[in-house]
Amino acid sequence: MDEWAQVKLWRRDRRDELIQRRAHLPRAQRQRIHEQVTDTLRDYLANQPQSCIGFYWPFKGEIDLRALIAELLHSGAAAALPVVVEKARPLEFWRWTAGMRTKPGIWRIPVPEVRDPVQPGLLLIPLVGFDTAGYRLGYGGGYYDRSLAMMHPTPHKIGVGQELGRLPSIHPQPHDIPLDLIITESGITEFRR
Repeated sequence: MDEWAQVKLWRRDRRDELIQRRAHLPRAQRQRIHEQVTDTLRDYLANQPQSCIGFYWPFKGEIDLRALIAELLHSGAAAALPVVVEKARPLEFWRWTAGMRTKPGIWRIPVPEVRDPVQPGLLLIPLVGFDTAGYRLGYGGGYYDRSLAMMHPTPHKIGVGQELGRLPSIHPQPHDIPLDLIITESGITEFRR
């Protein structure tokens, strides 16, 4: 078996393990983590230039940022959700506002009903796992890596997740794109490139 095939199997096993661990956290602990991450992210974003923020609709126990994004919209920011328009292709980011009509996208994750593509200046990217070099373990589709490779200028990339996803390494491959920083309940880890 070649090295990439071994890494794919290892990543699949870690992904499954981390999703299960996340799903089995007690409700009070999940709520505490959510509040800590949201507060840290709110403080961090208050010091960033206002731009269009790409975020995600929560899936499989991810930290729910919709209320925070609605606050930022009220303060004048713009927001967008990732949309899979074709499998194995880069994502599009469609403008989102609180209360707008959505429809089921891939994996039945809601996406805006109306296609209005925008280029986010900042991306909040969900983490299943992550490592000490700022590489992300996602769901295995490669959508964010493909998208980031095509986006110019490249948005500021912030991973959002839980400490239980911290790994020594995800065994990054040449196509993996590292994040600029990661926010968990333990705070902010910034990566200088």
